[in-house]
Amino acid sequence: MLRQVLGEDKLYSADLAPDLSAVRADPGQLEQVLINLALNARDALTTGGALKVRTSNMVIPRPEDDAAALEGPPPGNYVVLEVIDTGHGMDPATRARVFEPFFTTKPVGQGTGLGLATVFGIVRQSGGSIGVESAPGEGTTFRIFFPELPASAVQPALRSRGSVEAGSGTVLLVEDEDLVREFACRYLEAHGYRCLPARNGRKALDIVRESGPMIAAIVTDVVMPIMGGRELSQRVAELCPDIPVLHISAYTDDQVVRMGLMEAGAPFLHKPFTPESLGRKLHELLAPTAAGPNHP
Repeated sequence: MLRQVLGEDKLYSADLAPDLSAVRADPGQLEQVLINLALNARDALTTGGALKVRTSNMVIPRPEDDAAALEGPPPGNYVVLEVIDTGHGMDPATRARVFEPFFTTKPVGQGTGLGLATVFGIVRQSGGSIGVESAPGEGTTFRIFFPELPASAVQPALRSRGSVEAGSGTVLLVEDEDLVREFACRYLEAHGYRCLPARNGRKALDIVRESGPMIAAIVTDVVMPIMGGRELSQRVAELCPDIPVLHISAYTDDQVVRMGLMEAGAPFLHKPFTPESLGRKLHELLAPTAAGPNHP
């Protein structure tokens, strides 16, 4: 998958420890972390550049003085994930802001500035920490520390992953970014749904016209270049008023409502989301009409 993200003119390698400890993290979100970091590296790499992913167990001892304790993660056992590229690197000013939402060095219209902010949010949500080492002309290393999960907590954590009720039926997934669309479809299929992907609202509307009675629900990004989520929802309501629509966005629901991109009170899920949260949200969305014709 990461080879596809990088393209054929970039090199990829992995150095993965065979005996990693268990951590409390969602596999789907970890995949999103890797993809976002690979996308960031791809933009910094020239032809022949390289990306390396490395994992290891690490013990951080108790420091001898308080000053050292302020640097990096606290003492303990960790699983470390490193993503290392040989790209053009970052200057100190860029490095200091790299995890800020909406911060980007790309030209206007070529980046949202949410990729690394999303990575930061997922890592913190998992109880971990992330740091970056970079300098102009010397490449970049992102280093993520996940606390080791005690052996007594491993089996309960594994059991809790299956707590979301499996779904059924066909979900139309509308997302303009190819990798995010592929991600979300995997999420849906992992929860028992059939996924119909569409890259924009116009294509989604064509699918609704052709297959409306088969569609149990629509999951749509709010901000898209060709027919956004609000217009799509309005058009779907005219064609098939019984199909519920779940809006997703990296913006908060308050933000998209204030920007006029979504009706207040519309079903909403903030990105990044876990497979479990998407499964629960769809189950809630479909529960009132589970006995209807769209839900065999």
